[in-house]
Amino acid sequence: MKYFSSELLEFDSLKALIARYASTPMGRAAVEALAPGTDQDRLACSLAETAEAMDYLRAAARPRTTGAETAVRLRFDLPDPSHAVRKLQIEGVVLEPLEILHLIAFLDRAADARALLAAVMERFPRLSARAASIGEFRPLLKALSGKVLPDGTIADHASVALGRIRRDIERQKKQIAESLERFLKLHREDGVLQEEFVTIRNERFVVPVVPGARRRIDGVIHGTSGTGHTLFLEPLETIELNNELVRLDEEETREVYRILAEMTGHLRGYKDSVARALEVMSGLEFLFAKAQFALDFECVIPVFSPAGSRRLHLAEARHPLLDDVLRRQQRRPVPVSLTLDEQQRTLLISGPNTGGKTVTMKTVGLLALMAQCALPVPCAAAEFPIFHEILADIGDQQSIEESLSTFSAHISRVRDMLAAATRDSLVLMDELGRATDPEEGGALGVAILDRFLGSGSFTVASTHLVALKIFGANTPGVVNGSMGFDDQTLEPTFGLRMGAPGRSAGLDIAQRLGMPRDVIERARAAMSSSERDIARFLAELQARLANVQELEREVVDRRAALATREQSLAKEWQQKESEKLRELARRSDALMARFEEQAGEAIHSILERAGERKAAVQARRSVAKTKREFRQEMEATLLSTRDEARQGGLAASKPKIVEGARVRLRDIREPATVLRVFDNGEVEVQAGFMKMRLEAEEVLEVIGGGAGGPKLPANVSYHAGPAWSVSYREINVIGKRAEEAIEEVDKFLDSAVLGGVQRVRIVHGHGMGILKRAVNELLTASPHVAKHYPAPPGEGGTGATIAELRET
Repeated sequence: MKYFSSELLEFDSLKALIARYASTPMGRAAVEALAPGTDQDRLACSLAETAEAMDYLRAAARPRTTGAETAVRLRFDLPDPSHAVRKLQIEGVVLEPLEILHLIAFLDRAADARALLAAVMERFPRLSARAASIGEFRPLLKALSGKVLPDGTIADHASVALGRIRRDIERQKKQIAESLERFLKLHREDGVLQEEFVTIRNERFVVPVVPGARRRIDGVIHGTSGTGHTLFLEPLETIELNNELVRLDEEETREVYRILAEMTGHLRGYKDSVARALEVMSGLEFLFAKAQFALDFECVIPVFSPAGSRRLHLAEARHPLLDDVLRRQQRRPVPVSLTLDEQQRTLLISGPNTGGKTVTMKTVGLLALMAQCALPVPCAAAEFPIFHEILADIGDQQSIEESLSTFSAHISRVRDMLAAATRDSLVLMDELGRATDPEEGGALGVAILDRFLGSGSFTVASTHLVALKIFGANTPGVVNGSMGFDDQTLEPTFGLRMGAPGRSAGLDIAQRLGMPRDVIERARAAMSSSERDIARFLAELQARLANVQELEREVVDRRAALATREQSLAKEWQQKESEKLRELARRSDALMARFEEQAGEAIHSILERAGERKAAVQARRSVAKTKREFRQEMEATLLSTRDEARQGGLAASKPKIVEGARVRLRDIREPATVLRVFDNGEVEVQAGFMKMRLEAEEVLEVIGGGAGGPKLPANVSYHAGPAWSVSYREINVIGKRAEEAIEEVDKFLDSAVLGGVQRVRIVHGHGMGILKRAVNELLTASPHVAKHYPAPPGEGGTGATIAELRET
């Protein structure tokens, strides 16, 4: 974006606000580098990543649950390793101990980030993909960790040689201390000691003596005190010991340097991966800084309108800097909502002074910049075109140094904006036509707005001039807007109303700010009658607009209340109906249980009588048939009860009858399939083998099927019969009681005959032979079975029976 008026829109202040959410110089540098872009695909991708980061932070803030993918908040509060990473690129340069320590801590944190985000890859794929480019540093960390202590010193165990040297140093220091203690004891009574302690001068152990003792004690003077009253003497007997200590110190320094060079070499072997990790972690920190800012300021992800149908829409938008200031005062800004599109590209805002016109324009401009920086915006919903320029003339640009008055500065700025404006521009103009004669300023403002309108730019302008308000009311493509004003308190309400101009209320504002009453009265008397009429008209228009908006809110609230009431009634009716159906189901189950008990007793008594097995089989079939008929009758009763309840309560709309749908017909127990639907309202259906043509009113219910057909009600189920495919021509009754098995096999045989199947297999298992015997008795007595025999070994052997059916 070439022009985006960053200073006027306080873009740098916005970046400073977001930078507060970055923990490291790397993250703050990424925020500082923010600049608006125009590549819509890239912006959409960046915003999608930000949205995912917002979801991650929400998930990390929730309590952790066992067994689920857990989002753990990432931490970026580390010293900046970027200088050390740059030094790794220079061959031969050795890192300092603290640089190595900070780099190790950074790589450890980067490895943790990679592992944490990889664990939640399914929920957060974009974040995981970013972190996946962080290299594998575990072997490097294992080799280097612990060798540099938190204070920047090299640990004793960093090498065998270093540990040995430091032990030698400690022994040497102990010998020197013992030697000096003997010296102090020897000369305690000589009066040559200034004080009895050991100190260090020029890296050597010395004792303080009086100046007069210089010739009385052999040794080397390494300095004097600031007053000159104390000499620091290295006794002759400790000189060799100190020399050895110096040699050991130098050896330690060489070994430490060797270790640092070796550790730097290890890190340099990963220099490209380390640089990539630094880049990724900086990006992640920036991403989560944006996300945390968005959550704190209740932002949403903006969308971009297509180039052919541009739209600028803001719902309950807030200026982030104003929001930040008011939050510290425990207050909230008044949000603004507006919509501009290809038919209405220009918004002309009028209204009282200090009413929020300038803040509204700055909000539109700054939020457009935020969207094109891939930042979430503080509002309830937002849609923007892609702007290539954002041109603003806000505030007083007068300059004494450049000999520019308010008007000349204003005109110079507008002239440059007219030259730069294109169809892809957003134009913001504060107090258009200001600082000159109102009549001429109004005429000039009309001409300027008309020029921007003709260029295709989206324009938001503010004014107090009547000529511009009339232009906004009469010109296609221009819409008036007004900032609210309370006539009772004489204070602005800061709300934006679309569709009508507002009055400036300058005298009222001046009165509220303490202007003397006589001055206000004199000013009102000096107003022309036309000006008073216009002010009165605008006040009346605003009052009516407020009434209309209040009525609209009442209508919306009533509709919402009615919808809630309707849902409540529907839920109550469904609960009552479900209770009735459950009660009927309980009764039917009780009747069925009693029937089964009585039928079982009857069959048992028949079986006890010899020679009546055929009658027992026939009795089982009668029982099974009676149970099926009872169930069908019960289902019909339940449906009838539900239909009656619907007719007496909240009747649901009847689903549409379509070809292929399954329906329930009046006075016909079996469900039917719709074959054709005629224009005269008749339908052709098939129930079993029977086809019929009847009126649509004969269809009681659509119970499923058909392309786009209605769904079954929640308390009604439909179970389709067996589909006689090549792979499904058998029934398994293992584990069932004899009566249940007989019923299912009998129904299975009926369906097989209807489906034209010639051979079926009944799997009954071995067990005690009860199921096998009952099945064989049923097959012997069945009129559908031509013959039956045990299955071959490949099909189950004696654990299954093959039945060949008669052709119908």
